[in-house]
Amino acid sequence: MDGPGVRRVVAGVSGSLGSLTALHRAAAEARLHGGELRAVLAWEPPGGDIVHRGGPCPAPLAAWRRMACTRLLTALEDAFGDAGPGVPLECLVVLGKPGAVLVEAADRSDDLLVVGAGARGRLRRAVWPSVARHCLARARCPVLAVPPSALHDSFEAAHRRNIWNLPLDTRELTE
Repeated sequence: MDGPGVRRVVAGVSGSLGSLTALHRAAAEARLHGGELRAVLAWEPPGGDIVHRGGPCPAPLAAWRRMACTRLLTALEDAFGDAGPGVPLECLVVLGKPGAVLVEAADRSDDLLVVGAGARGRLRRAVWPSVARHCLARARCPVLAVPPSALHDSFEAAHRRNIWNLPLDTRELTE
């Protein structure tokens, strides 16, 4: 299916709400242009790459890869259910930093790379680098940074209330 006439829409998937929103948008773009969807999940070992540099230990790496594959399948199930995206789908699970992996996966000039823009504050930008910014700066193809869903703020507020054991007024969610 990967011919010169078929446009690939590459979507970065992490399982977060923002990535699921981006995955939906990527599937819509693939349907619109008669292309195929390439869902890409990048993963790194816990503790980073340095943990297994001293010597290859295939058992933990294989287990972590299986966990990444499960996370991708769960994200696809959460996004599309049993019906699927409605376009040809290719799934990739790649060891590496998310930004670099996505830029490499969308290596043709006619690809479209779709990533979640995410809600980011100053602290998050300082601690976690933005995958969307990395892709926008380095991709060789058009990049679509999808903003979070309108419900994302409501879910985040409910999540914060749960963490701090604050009472939740459900009327706030309907406003």
